Amino acid sequence: MIPYALGFAFVCVGLAMTLNVYRMVKGPTNVDRILALDTITINAIALIILFGIRETNATYFEVALLLAIFGFVGTVAYCKFLLRGDIVE
Repeated sequence: MIPYALGFAFVCVGLAMTLNVYRMVKGPTNVDRILALDTITINAIALIILFGIRETNATYFEVALLLAIFGFVGTVAYCKFLLRGDIVE
């Protein structure tokens, strides 16, 4: 049962990533593109965790944690750049 659930989850996350890439390319504003990029990061984290479950390896979870940290910092930097025009004051 777990392999079928993992397969279904891979398909759903892949579809979500595809739609987010579409939003990132066609986004009418830069805010939409930043939100799409943040959501792509979250979906990538989900994919890494799914790989970790499939491979029964805990290393994938640490990689997912690092990607989450970098994704958060990147999103905050992009938002700050949009609001103030620079990242470092």
